Amino acid sequence: MAGFIQIIEFQTSRIEEIEQLGRPSRTGGTPATFRRILATADRDRPGTYLHIVEFDSYESAMENSRRPETTEFAARFAELCDGTPVFRNLDLKWEEKD
Repeated sequence: MAGFIQIIEFQTSRIEEIEQLGRPSRTGGTPATFRRILATADRDRPGTYLHIVEFDSYESAMENSRRPETTEFAARFAELCDGTPVFRNLDLKWEEKD
């Protein structure tokens, strides 16, 4: 089974600005390499958020990371965080769907 998931955990008091920043797929550049992004808020830790990004493979995630628009987005995103974001890189082992 192929698949790769990246989880980005971060704290911010500027979530509206992060949401307005958008993401690289909205820029009209080359097509996104991710399958899906889930933007979540931690109910138990106000001001803590997690972005869950699904890719077809580790390689497509790394291709996405090398894109100039992703690099620019990441720098602007980091400026809006209250601390350093934590990245978790996960190989998908199995999944179950309804």
